[in-house]
Amino acid sequence: MIVKKTPAEIDKMAAAGAILVRTLALVESKIRPGVTTGELDAAAERFIRSQGATPAFKGYRGFPGSICASPNHMVVHGIPGPFKLQRGDVISIDVGVVKDGWVADAAMTVAVGAITPEAEKLLEVTKGALFAGIEQARPSNHLGDIGAAIQRHVEAEGLSVIRTLVGHGIGREMHEEPQVPNFGEPGRGPELEEGMVLAIEPMVNAGGPLVRMGDDGWAVYSEDDSLAAHFEFTVAITPEGPRILTPWHED
Repeated sequence: MIVKKTPAEIDKMAAAGAILVRTLALVESKIRPGVTTGELDAAAERFIRSQGATPAFKGYRGFPGSICASPNHMVVHGIPGPFKLQRGDVISIDVGVVKDGWVADAAMTVAVGAITPEAEKLLEVTKGALFAGIEQARPSNHLGDIGAAIQRHVEAEGLSVIRTLVGHGIGREMHEEPQVPNFGEPGRGPELEEGMVLAIEPMVNAGGPLVRMGDDGWAVYSEDDSLAAHFEFTVAITPEGPRILTPWHED
């Protein structure tokens, strides 16, 4: 069942989102060669708790970190630890925040110093795909319109949408109905209605679309070891159109 939120409840999710945005900005400011993903995680957790909120990921199904930190060909769910960033890396940072019982979720992929043109293209296309999908998050559209827009944007640039990882509804729980694929057909799937809140999150490989699970049971990698990127916003569907509740970037 898709749980719709009232305008007041969406405002509460936006309050969690505001803390999340500041957390991502803090983490991004600390990304440089020599920093470990464990150090980024510790800084994020300190800040989230200082704001009277809690990290949504920590302890979720046993996950040990407050953020997911996924470098290079790791797509998502990287456990923070001793991995040390190097110049030329890309790293996906995914953060969840709970404030007053409401959850916000967002992610971005960040360059560590100068990166290759291939990596720059991957990041720009994946970010653009997120905004293309959000543009379709309007009442009377369908869930398939979001995925179709993301898929068109990515595949037009010769990159690959990962089909086995999806976005999701979000609210009092981090994962609610519906699933939000990053591919699809326009006009298909549930009709979008005012009050739905979705975590829209294209995950894209520079190579093929397949992924594999890491030995730790959490990390997901591109199967061909090509670079991967992940961008995500929490988005409410309102009569005025999509409302981004985690606006880490204004386009």
